[in-house]
Amino acid sequence: MKSPTKGPGKGPAKPVTGTAHGNTATTAHCDDLAKALEAFREHGPLIERWGTELARRLGAGARLLVAGNGGSAAQAQHLTAELVGRYRDDRPPFSAVALHADTSSTTAIANDYGVQEVFARQTAAHGRPGDVLLLMSTSGASANLLAAADRAHRLGMTVWALTGRAPNPLQLGADDTLCVDAPLGATVQELHLVAVHMLCEAFDQAVERGEADHGAAGAGAGDRADAGGERAVDGRPDAEGEPGADGRPGADGRPGVVGRLVGRARTVGRATTDAPVAPRKGQT
Repeated sequence: MKSPTKGPGKGPAKPVTGTAHGNTATTAHCDDLAKALEAFREHGPLIERWGTELARRLGAGARLLVAGNGGSAAQAQHLTAELVGRYRDDRPPFSAVALHADTSSTTAIANDYGVQEVFARQTAAHGRPGDVLLLMSTSGASANLLAAADRAHRLGMTVWALTGRAPNPLQLGADDTLCVDAPLGATVQELHLVAVHMLCEAFDQAVERGEADHGAAGAGAGDRADAGGERAVDGRPDAEGEPGADGRPGADGRPGVVGRLVGRARTVGRATTDAPVAPRKGQT
């Protein structure tokens, strides 16, 4: 006689865990994320401010440098890809560099100077006054990111940070910080990705408003400074009608180059007659 706990050719029946709704230890992660996301919504104004400021600076020829370790390095590269490529709609590319992505430089610096100098030395090489260094860390205590923040400040750069719970050393070493209030590093990283997408959304909206209409696409900050003379520090057009530091149109009221390119992309389309239309983000 067969045991009632066994099926044909099977071992003892295993107990069922969880409920019909899947409330197991695994899906509890979703509950933690949902709870943290509610508090995260309060950071919306800060992210919008960052996106607008970034559009103004990059439109004026500045550069965004981004750094992180491990999973945060992947997040850093995600952000730079959205800015150099595109987030949703077509627009001009903007200068953004993930410092870890140059593996030869990274490993050479680590070998010759130590891991703590990996990002600081690259910041010294690529950073200029007015550039932005964005540092991403779940702990907010990575020594190589703290060293990069210090080097950036010496160069006259602005330092922003995405971290985990406050207080943390990186929060104190940055000019502005978004601290995610979540107990697990995995949840912090997931909300950092939300922050990246929100930042890109705010950036694109600022570009559409003309905040990035400061100079010709492809020209460097030094080139524009030499060719255009002094800029008004308050962001208003100077006496010659050139845009100010906030990217507003000149005195003649004409939109800047970036605004014209965005408008052209919307009216003409992204593709030529003999090229396929690129899919929007999320389409396959």
